[in-house]
Amino acid sequence: MVSVVEIPTIPAPQTFTIALNGTTYTIRLTWCIPAQCWMMDIADQGDTPIALGIPLITGADLLAQLAYLSIGNGGAMVVQSDNDPALVPSFTTLGSTGHLFFVSPNP
Repeated sequence: MVSVVEIPTIPAPQTFTIALNGTTYTIRLTWCIPAQCWMMDIADQGDTPIALGIPLITGADLLAQLAYLSIGNGGAMVVQSDNDPALVPSFTTLGSTGHLFFVSPNP
């Protein structure tokens, strides 16, 4: 059974810790002006970088290319906007109509 959890975000650069499938990570979200999209960095509990510069784009599992790192014990991370799942969240919509989800294969 699959479990989907929304990762709480706000429309501002932010850093927070979150447990994904029992492992705690530090997530940093920043706005990339040239690309006009949100970028995500993932670090372990000690703030050692695991994956940096992941663009928050729609239509793909953001962690698929990093499966060998087993982030969240093999879960997926996806971005979606209300009323248009293909719309990439803008600077002002992340956390309101733009959402970041963690999809866990284990509930």
